[in-house]
Amino acid sequence: MRLSLLSPPLSFLRSLAGSFSHLPRRRSLCNYCTHYQRRLFLRSHPGAAKANQPFPSLQQVNCLSHSVEQLACEPQSSEPLKNWDFSNYDDSGSDVFKLDEQPGAFKFEGGDAVLAGRDTKHLESPGVEVKELEEVPEQWRRSRLAWLCKELPAHNSGSVVRILNGQRKWMRQDDATYVVVHCTRIRENEAAFKVYKWMMLQRWYRFDFALATKLADYLGKERKFLRCREIFDDIINQGRVPSESTFHILVVAYLGASIEGCLDEACTIYNRMIQLGGYSPRLSLHNSLFKALVAKPGYESKNYLKQAEFIYHNLVTTGLEVQKDIYGGLIWLHSYQEVIDKERIMQLREEMGKAGIEEGKDVLVSILRACSKDGDVEEAEKTWLKLISCNGGIPSLALVYRMELFAKAGEPMKSLETFRSMQELLKGATITGYQKIIEVLCNAQHVELAELHMEGLVQSGLKPLTPSYVEMTTMYLDLSMHEKVESTFLQCLEKCRPNRAIYNIYLDSLLKAGNFSKAEEIFNHMQSIEAIGVGPGSCNTILSGYLASGNHLKAEKVYDFMCKKRYDVEPSSMEKLEYVLSLTRKEVKKPVSLKLSAEQREALVGLLLGGLQIDSDEPRKKHMIRFALNENSSTHSILRRHLYDEYHEWLHPSCRCKDDSGDDVPYRFSTIAHSYFGFYADQFWPRGRPMIPKMIHRWLSPRALAYWYMYGGYRLQSGDILLKLKGDNEGVEKVVKALRARSLECRVKRKGRVFWIGFFGNSSTWFWKLVEPYVLEGLQDNLQGGNPNDSAEARDVNFDTESDGEESEQNGSSS
Repeated sequence: MRLSLLSPPLSFLRSLAGSFSHLPRRRSLCNYCTHYQRRLFLRSHPGAAKANQPFPSLQQVNCLSHSVEQLACEPQSSEPLKNWDFSNYDDSGSDVFKLDEQPGAFKFEGGDAVLAGRDTKHLESPGVEVKELEEVPEQWRRSRLAWLCKELPAHNSGSVVRILNGQRKWMRQDDATYVVVHCTRIRENEAAFKVYKWMMLQRWYRFDFALATKLADYLGKERKFLRCREIFDDIINQGRVPSESTFHILVVAYLGASIEGCLDEACTIYNRMIQLGGYSPRLSLHNSLFKALVAKPGYESKNYLKQAEFIYHNLVTTGLEVQKDIYGGLIWLHSYQEVIDKERIMQLREEMGKAGIEEGKDVLVSILRACSKDGDVEEAEKTWLKLISCNGGIPSLALVYRMELFAKAGEPMKSLETFRSMQELLKGATITGYQKIIEVLCNAQHVELAELHMEGLVQSGLKPLTPSYVEMTTMYLDLSMHEKVESTFLQCLEKCRPNRAIYNIYLDSLLKAGNFSKAEEIFNHMQSIEAIGVGPGSCNTILSGYLASGNHLKAEKVYDFMCKKRYDVEPSSMEKLEYVLSLTRKEVKKPVSLKLSAEQREALVGLLLGGLQIDSDEPRKKHMIRFALNENSSTHSILRRHLYDEYHEWLHPSCRCKDDSGDDVPYRFSTIAHSYFGFYADQFWPRGRPMIPKMIHRWLSPRALAYWYMYGGYRLQSGDILLKLKGDNEGVEKVVKALRARSLECRVKRKGRVFWIGFFGNSSTWFWKLVEPYVLEGLQDNLQGGNPNDSAEARDVNFDTESDGEESEQNGSSS
C-alpha cells in the first residue's frame, strides 16, 4: 500500500496512542490519520484557524501530501544532491563576533583584527555524497524519508528520539545521512544534530568524516560551541584529524561566547590546530584570538602572555603580516608582569621600528608602566618626552606611573608635583591618582600631606575609599599613633565597606596600645561577619596578645582553632606557646587527620548542586574539589572570601594567599587531592559527570539551599529566583519533589545541558525566608527581594517556552 507523505508510520502512531486515549474507540486509523493531517495543515497555515476557515477534506490533504512529496523527491537543477556543497552558507549576523572593550583593556585601533568569522565562508571542507531521494528504489522508503524531513524539525529532543526509534526496523546509514543533510540544508541544524546523535547509537552506524565535518561547521557557525565541540572530539576519537574549517569555526565560536572558560578553550583548539592538525591558521584567526587575549584588564590578561607570544611566533614563522596592535598588545602584556623582561620589550620595539611602525600612546604608556615597576628612571624620562610630544593630551595613567617611578627613586615630592600637574591638566585628579599619591605620602610618612589629600579624596566623591584608608591606618600604626588609627577606622566604617586588612590593622593597634578587651571584641566581631572573617594574620595577632597578657586559656583556644584551619603559628609566638601547652600536658603538634564539619558538609552539598566540580583520580582513589567563581559577579566576589576561609585547611598549598588582607583571594582555587571527598565524588560526580544523588531529599537542608542560591542562583528584576542545576531528568524530579515537600512550588526549564528551577511569586518569598538565616551577611542586600543579581544567561531563560535540551535517555541501538 502506498503511504502518503503526511501519513505517520504505524510505529509512530502506536507510540502516540496513549496521548489520544480520549478519542472514541470507533475512530479508525484512517480517520485518525485525517485528524493528524489536518493538525499539520493548521501548523503550516496558522491563519486558517483565526479566519474560521474549514478544514481541508481528506482528498485535499492527500493532494497536498502528493505535492509535498513530489517537491521533496524532485532534484534541484541548480545544485545536484549527489554532492551537497555548503560553501555558500552564510549565517547573517553571526559571522562577525564582537568583543566589548573593558576598562583597562588594550584598545585595538584597527578593525582588521575582527574578521575571523567572515573567513568561514571561504574555508574548504569535504563534500557529503548522498543519494537523491528519487534514486531510492522503494516508494514507501521515499515517503517515509520525506515525512521525517518535514516532521522532525518541529519536535523537541524527546519526541525526535521516539520518532526515530519507531523507524529502527527499516532505517539505515544512508537514510539517516539523508535526513541529517536535509536538515542542515534548511538550516535546522539542531534537528540534524539530534538525528546524528541518534544514528551514532545504532549498531549499523559507520563514521562519516565528511558528514561530521559539515555538521560541526554548521553548528559552530550558529555559535553552538558545545555541540560543535562534541562532534569535534568524536572525530578525534575516531582517529581522524578534523578539517581546517572545523578548527577555525570552533575557535571563532568560542571567541564569540561570553561564558567563562571559553577563551581558554579557544586557545586550546588554536594550539591543537597547529600542533595536531599541522594547519597554518589564517591571519584573521591569529588577530581575533590575540584581540580576545588582551580584551580584559591587564591584571587578568597578563596570564595569557605565553599564548600571545605563541601567536606572534606563528605570525612571524608563517610570513604573515604582524600588525601594529600585535606589537602594542605584546608590550602591554609584558608591562603587567611581576618581573619585567626589559630585553624582550626592547626587542619588540626594535622589530616595530624595522617594520616602519611608530610607537603610539598605548605603547608609550605600557613602556612607562614597565619602567615604573622596574625603577628605570632614565628610560622613563625618554618615554615621557616622547609622550608629551604626542597629540591629544597625556593619558592620566601615564601620570600615575610617573608618580610611582619617583616614589621608587626616593623622591616623593616629585610625585606630589606630578599629582598637582594632573589636577591642572585634567581639571581634577582621578581616583587612581588620589590613591597613588596617598600611598606615596604614607610610605614616606608625610602625615600632614597625606591627611590633606585624604580629605580631598573624600570631598571629591570618588570611590573606592577603602584602599586609601588602609594606607592611612598603616602609616599611623607604624608611627604608633593609635588614636589616629581608631578614628580613621571608624571613619572607614562610616563611609565605605571595610575589608579584613583594615580590621587587622586596627586589631594590631589595639593590642600594641594594651587594650586587650577591645581587641578581643573586634576579633569576635570579625568572626561573626562572614564577608570579613579571620585568617592567619588576625589569628596570630590575637594569639600574641593573649600570650603577652598571660591569658593562656584563650591562647589555647585560638591555637586549637588555628590547628583546625591549618594556620601556621609565627615563630615569635611558638616559643611561648610551647611553654603554655607543656603546662597542660598538650603536645604542640597539629592534627594529622582532616575532617569536614557539619556546616562544611551541608554547604558542600549546596555548592555541588550549584555547579562545583570534583576531579577524580580513580586509580589512587583521591579527589580534588575545584572552586570556580565568576569574576563579573558581585555575589561571587564576596562569596570567594568566605569559601576560601571556610575550606582553608583543605586548600592546596599553591592556592593559599601570601597576604591575609583578603583582596588577593583568587576566583579559582582547589583543595588537595584527598580520599575523604570520595563520598561526594561518587554521589555528585561519578565517572567525571555531574549527577544528582538518589538520597538528595535527605541532604537538601536550608543551609544547603542557601549555598546553592549564593553559588549557582540568581534573582531576576521581577523578584523571581532561579537556581541552576546539572544532572538527568530523574535527579531533577527528585530535587523538585524535595522542594515541594517543603511547600516550595517551582517550575523546571531545560536549556541545553542545564536545568533551571524557578521560584515565582509567593514561592520566591518563601524560599528567601527559608534560606535567609544562612545567607552571608554581606550578600543579603544583593540576594533579597528588590535587588536583582541576574545575568544574561538567567535572563534568557523563558519558562513559557518548551525546553530545548537534549533528551538524556536515548534508547540503544537497533537489533
